[in-house]
Amino acid sequence: MPAAHTDRPTVLVLYTELAPYVLACLNELVELADADIHLVRWPVNKEAPFALSFHPRITVHERATLTDEAIVRLVHANRPLLVITSGWVDAGYLKASAAAKAEGAVTVIALDTAWRGHWKQWANAAVSRAKLRRAFNHAWVTGAAQAAYARRLGFTAQRIRTGFYSADTAHFLPIGERLLHERENTWPHRFLCVARYIPTKGQQLLCDAFAELCDADEAGDWELWLAGTGEQFEQVKTSPSGKHARIRHLGFKQPQEMETLLGDCGAFVLPSTYEPWGVVVHEHACTGMPLLLSSAVGAAERFLVEGENGHRFIAGDKNSLKTAMRKLILSSDAELRAMGHRSMELGKAWSPVAWARTALELMVGPQPATSKNLQPPTLR
Repeated sequence: MPAAHTDRPTVLVLYTELAPYVLACLNELVELADADIHLVRWPVNKEAPFALSFHPRITVHERATLTDEAIVRLVHANRPLLVITSGWVDAGYLKASAAAKAEGAVTVIALDTAWRGHWKQWANAAVSRAKLRRAFNHAWVTGAAQAAYARRLGFTAQRIRTGFYSADTAHFLPIGERLLHERENTWPHRFLCVARYIPTKGQQLLCDAFAELCDADEAGDWELWLAGTGEQFEQVKTSPSGKHARIRHLGFKQPQEMETLLGDCGAFVLPSTYEPWGVVVHEHACTGMPLLLSSAVGAAERFLVEGENGHRFIAGDKNSLKTAMRKLILSSDAELRAMGHRSMELGKAWSPVAWARTALELMVGPQPATSKNLQPPTLR
C-alpha cells in the first residue's frame, strides 16, 4: 500500500491476536500523537471471535495476505517513527522491525511472557539476544516477571517499560460506577469467570470446587456463572460438576453483551494454572468486583491487594480455591461493597491514556503532563 501523504507521524504495529482493549490503546495513541497507524494483524482467534471496529486513521493489513518482503516494503513506504511488535514468533515481523530500526525508527518488542527460569527460557535468552538486538531498541512488558525476562534477553533497565496491557477503562469504569451505586443496599451473590475454555484456565477445577461447596451446604445462596468458549467447553459443561444446578455456562459474549452479565454478578474468579498477565482482571477491577485470583495470574501484582479487594489461592489446588471462595461467601454485603470500591481504585491507576503517553514518550521523548493524562508512565 502506498504511503499516506500527510504531515502526521506514522506508527507501525505488528500484532498477533487483536482484542478490543488493544484498539482502545491504539485509538488513544492516534489522538494523543495526532498519528496515523498501520496495523498488521493475525487472523481472529476462533475461541475469542471479537467484533472489532477501527479508528479512521488506523489502516488494517491482514498478515495472511502479506509476505515477509511485503511487510518490509510497508516500512519503506511509510517510514514509521515508532514500530511496536508483538513478541518475536513472526519472522517477517522481526525483519520489518530490523529494517525500521536501520532507518532510524524507535522499535519496541511487546512481551507478556513471565520469566519462570526453566531451561527453554534460558535457551531463548541465549539464542535470541543477537536477533532481538538487531530488531529492537526497547522492550515494553506487562509486569515485573516479564521485565525480568526482558533483562535476560539483553535489554537494560533503562530500555524496559512496564504496563503494556490496559483494559478499556473508558468502557468499564462507568459500568463500575453505576453498579456500585445500584448495589448500595444489596450485593449479587454470583461468582463470574470469564475465560477461554482451555486446560490452563481451570474451569473444571472451579466447577469441581464450587459444586463441592454447594453439596456441603457451604455456598450460601451463591451461584457460579462462566462466560467463554473453547476446546473444553462441552467437556466442562457436561461434566458431573459442570452440570450442577447452581452453575451456568453462558458461552462467548461480545463486549457489548457483558454489561448485563456484569450487573448480575458480584465477584470475579480466575483459576488459571498459567496466566502471564490477564487483562480480564483489570476489566473486572474497573467494574468494582472483588477478585479471586490464582497464584499464576500475573495481573494480581497491579490489581489485587490481599484482603482489601479479594484473595489469592494456590493455582491448581482445589482446597485452596475453596478456602478463598468461602471467604467471599462468608463476607457481608457491606464488606463486598468495600472490596468493590477498592478494586475500582486499583483499576483506575492504569489506562489507555497512560499507555498512549508511554508510546509517545518512546517515540519522541518525555512529554509534559496534561489534564488528560492520568499519571506519568512507569519507567523501569
